[in-house]
Amino acid sequence: MDWIQHMDEQIIWWIQEYLLREEWNGGMILISRLGNGGFLWIALGILFLLCGIRNRKFLKYGCILLLCLGVTALVCNVVLKPLVGRIRPYDLLGFPILIPPLSDFSFPSGHTSASFAAATALFAMHRTWGAVAYVFAGWMGISRLYLGVHFPSDVVAGALIGFVLAKITIFCFAKITEKMAQQSFS
Repeated sequence: MDWIQHMDEQIIWWIQEYLLREEWNGGMILISRLGNGGFLWIALGILFLLCGIRNRKFLKYGCILLLCLGVTALVCNVVLKPLVGRIRPYDLLGFPILIPPLSDFSFPSGHTSASFAAATALFAMHRTWGAVAYVFAGWMGISRLYLGVHFPSDVVAGALIGFVLAKITIFCFAKITEKMAQQSFS
């Protein structure tokens, strides 16, 4: 595992030395802020629920999206971050960051996991929406690296965890709703 830490540190230092640009800072901060607390994705889930008043399909979309986010947040932020307890790059390596310091641990990236969980849910609903969401999720991960608040392995793990947990949640949701539909016809 030491080789992963070494590689992570080398990549973060490279980003800090060669990629930071004054003209990019605002955009990276904005992208990252859209992921704070899962706000963007939660708002989209609520919008789907509201649209579900007229079209039940959107009610299902909202439920799936919010369930994927909830499961991912629970696993990443409540279980894995405290369990792993990885120190953030800026604390470990001592470089300044463009946003206020964060109070939780680094592994895995919650912003990235939530974004990939949401993108996976959206892709299951509508491929075009999902493709756009995956592009945004990728930028979310990049913004977290750019801002120096995550190591590359935090972001990669967050993306994989978000994707896998969303797939599992979607599968379970389908099985449960299928079972409920069968029982209502019995």
